[in-house]
Amino acid sequence: MRIEGLGVIDEATLELDPGLTVVTGETGAGKTMVVTGLHLLSGGRAEASRVRSGASKAVVEGRFDAPPGSSAAKVAGDAGAEPDADGALIALRTVTTDGRSRAHLGGRSVPVGVLSELSEQLIAVHGQNDQLRLLRPAEQRGVLDRFAGEELLNALADYRRVREQWHAVATELAERAARSRELAREADLLRHGLAEIQAVDPQPGEDDDLVARARRLADADQLRESATASSYAVSGSPEGDPDAPGALGMIADARHRLSASEDPRLRDLGPRLAEAEALLADVGSELTSYLESLDADPAALEQVLARQAELKGLTRKYAADVDGVLAWAQDAERRLSGLDTSEEALAALATRRDELAVELAAKAHALTELRVAAADRFAKEVTVELSGLAMGQASIDVVISTRWAEPNETHALRVAGGDGGDALVHAGPDGIDEVELRLVAHDGATPLPVHKAASGGELSRVMLAIEVVLAHSDPVPTLVFDEVDAGVGGRAAVEIGRRLARLAASHQVIVVTHLPQVAAFADRHLVVDKSAKGGVSRSDVRVVADKDRVVELARMLAGMDSTETGRAHAEELLTAAEKDKKASRKRRRR
Repeated sequence: MRIEGLGVIDEATLELDPGLTVVTGETGAGKTMVVTGLHLLSGGRAEASRVRSGASKAVVEGRFDAPPGSSAAKVAGDAGAEPDADGALIALRTVTTDGRSRAHLGGRSVPVGVLSELSEQLIAVHGQNDQLRLLRPAEQRGVLDRFAGEELLNALADYRRVREQWHAVATELAERAARSRELAREADLLRHGLAEIQAVDPQPGEDDDLVARARRLADADQLRESATASSYAVSGSPEGDPDAPGALGMIADARHRLSASEDPRLRDLGPRLAEAEALLADVGSELTSYLESLDADPAALEQVLARQAELKGLTRKYAADVDGVLAWAQDAERRLSGLDTSEEALAALATRRDELAVELAAKAHALTELRVAAADRFAKEVTVELSGLAMGQASIDVVISTRWAEPNETHALRVAGGDGGDALVHAGPDGIDEVELRLVAHDGATPLPVHKAASGGELSRVMLAIEVVLAHSDPVPTLVFDEVDAGVGGRAAVEIGRRLARLAASHQVIVVTHLPQVAAFADRHLVVDKSAKGGVSRSDVRVVADKDRVVELARMLAGMDSTETGRAHAEELLTAAEKDKKASRKRRRR
């Protein structure tokens, strides 16, 4: 990933390891800009305040691995993006000082939403804000559903499909019953309008046809005179007057004269005159037909004017022209079919609502069963992770309860109760269940909501345990943890580093941390350094290894980089972490 002009970072390139990459640095050095850059590449909100002072724009560029046939490759293909020769996708996001943002993918300008879709397949960012969000009941239900996997998500989709139908029918039934008088009046008006239109029976485009016909009838004498004169000019007089041969007669005479000529050039003009003669003959025939159809009947004109008056009566009420009147009639018929307030129609709707309610209750029950089964597995896996994070006596309970309907709730769902009777529940878009994570701090302790039972450091460990469990069921290849180890130290910090290193065996893991115990487990260690020149602060990112890495770990150990004791402690941390990683790799190979 390359960052330019973002926060305190002037320009930096981050080579991220396929395993565990840690990012460290002094407070205020700009470590969080790495996560901010990832957020921008993931289609996150662009803020002008993030642009470095004195820079015209901030640029973040990332190189993603999107194998052919993967979901990420499909998102890119649909957007018209093209991968590089090695199959990698280049994503680019720019933010200007006025807050404008642009996104590019695979050499193509794309909407920011495309980067969001791509990142959903490739990267998941977990930070302290995610910890706070996980404390909300709705988020805890979402976490459990995500852990449960595809079977539950498919069941949830089925539930939502039936719920949408049930809600629509129940709403329509309630509206029809409450507005029966108003709807009946509206239905009467629609029926009256339809009856009036059906009685006149207008035809598409009839008003335009009548205008043309009326004009012909009113101007019949003038039209006949013009057509007759034109016919004479083309075909000659019907009496065959030799002094008025017409154009056809004159062309015939010309052809005769040319054909008698001995000059080839004159004879060659004969066929062209024949073409002109054929064309004029067609015009003469059409003029004769027009004269025969011309009607000067006053009664016919009165009929046309009367029909126009009928149509005008409709266009004054319903639309500007006949085609608009016909469109109004079609819409009225459609609306009328939805305004049936008869007892039979209401009974049919009620029957359909009850049928859908039974189906919805079954879908909700199936959803609950899947959540209960997943809750037990989820609780056990998180508890195991807690034991490895120096919380051996703690355990997690996942409590699933029913959300009962509020008094006077409009659309409550009736389900079978535990005592054999029926009960009314709130059927929300995610089912009828409430999900709550509870922590048992030690043996014999009362289970309490996580945020009430855990201290600050314990809460971080609980959230990390949840993130680790979710990561194993998360299909995205890259996981980012932004200081989720806040408030943790000592042995627990070592266990967090060990957990993240194990997670890096199956995912690319990027961790922003202030703990040397975590940083010691890294496969690649990046340090964000801040310096000031000429009164301007800037940060860059460098890879540290060997002695430089020992110095950085010693600095993280309460600023002990300048002491032999601090460096010895840092070397000890690195040695212990490396031994642990090798042992873990051996166990996996077995």
